[in-house]
Amino acid sequence: MSGKADPRHAGNGSTSRARLDRGRGALGPALELVHTGRAPTRAVLTTELGVTRATAGAVAAELEALGLIRVDARPGAAAGSQGRPSHKLAVADDGPVALAAQVHADGFRAALVGLGGRIVATAPGCEVVDADPAKVLASVVAAGAELLRETGLRCVGAGLAVPSAVAEPEGLALNPLHLAWPAGAPVRDIFAEQVRAAGLDGPAFAANDVNLAALAEHRHGAGRGSRDLLCVATGHRGVGGALVLDGRLHRGSSGLALEVGHLTVHPEGRPCHCGSRGCLDVETDPLAFLTEAGREPGPEVSLLQQSIDLIRHHYDDPGVRTAAEALIDRLGLGLAGLVNILNPDRIILGGLHRTLLDADPGRLRAVVADRSLWGQSGGVPILPCTLDHNSLVGAAELAWQPVLDDPLGALTAQG
Repeated sequence: MSGKADPRHAGNGSTSRARLDRGRGALGPALELVHTGRAPTRAVLTTELGVTRATAGAVAAELEALGLIRVDARPGAAAGSQGRPSHKLAVADDGPVALAAQVHADGFRAALVGLGGRIVATAPGCEVVDADPAKVLASVVAAGAELLRETGLRCVGAGLAVPSAVAEPEGLALNPLHLAWPAGAPVRDIFAEQVRAAGLDGPAFAANDVNLAALAEHRHGAGRGSRDLLCVATGHRGVGGALVLDGRLHRGSSGLALEVGHLTVHPEGRPCHCGSRGCLDVETDPLAFLTEAGREPGPEVSLLQQSIDLIRHHYDDPGVRTAAEALIDRLGLGLAGLVNILNPDRIILGGLHRTLLDADPGRLRAVVADRSLWGQSGGVPILPCTLDHNSLVGAAELAWQPVLDDPLGALTAQG
């Protein structure tokens, strides 16, 4: 499959080539198993793929020859184990990377992310977001291109996370309200143009930031092992949701599924930009918390960080605790409604919602159990997201997907 001669194939060339031909269709599934940590050894890979040990060995060797994984032939047997120890498999530390970019209400950031969801390098974040998306995306791509020059790593593609529903197939940001960008901005095309202008290899993608956070957590974080995963998060402004069904992100008919921010949880509450009142979007985000706690937002750090710091360091303040409990109750009401409709096997919370869960996990779980149809008979596990910068990692997953689907084809097409 590789055009280069490989000493691993010498001496039994025809046999190895035959095994490799049989395993060619297994390259993508094998890479995904290593990428998500589900195949830490060649023995596990053999079982998961349902192939012979020899074929699994040929597949692993080819992925190593492509520079994607590392095969450790000398792992050492565990104490008391029987038989020959299996080779260990891991993503290559010096392998290719994806350029990941995230834009939010309080700034933007670029990073390089390798297989396994490993953040290899990050550029300093910028705290000013221009009203022209082309200017912002040019800056974030330039920051990523500089990281690639500094590291000398190969780029397989680029992914962008934005705080807006992104309509497919056009790649339009329909409601980037907190960015002051025009509704319907063609963010995917603009991003792709900037990637090409920077001379970077690989395709470019764009998607909603919470969708990407859910994808990253499902593959590498708190959602691993879940079949039907619900993610709800509030970042710098507003609230988003995402659903992973049978291991795949559920986008809906045009990429707009799970706009959970506009569930009404406080009918007499704050006016929402959607025209309703008391939506999750304006009742459980950082600005809502600071307002509920009677705190004037300051310019020093983001609203999200101010809210998190207030809960973590001043939860004994009655005003802070009362505000947190009010948001927990409203969040719980929204989650209960989603449980009734979606019946997920796990819920993960990100951003300020993760901090609220950490502050009073019993209260939130009790509200969800009390208000959902199935809560009393068997509560849905509610867990905090565990990945730092999960939207960035998820943006990279978009760029990695063509390689996961067809490692040889994707890398060969890029030269």
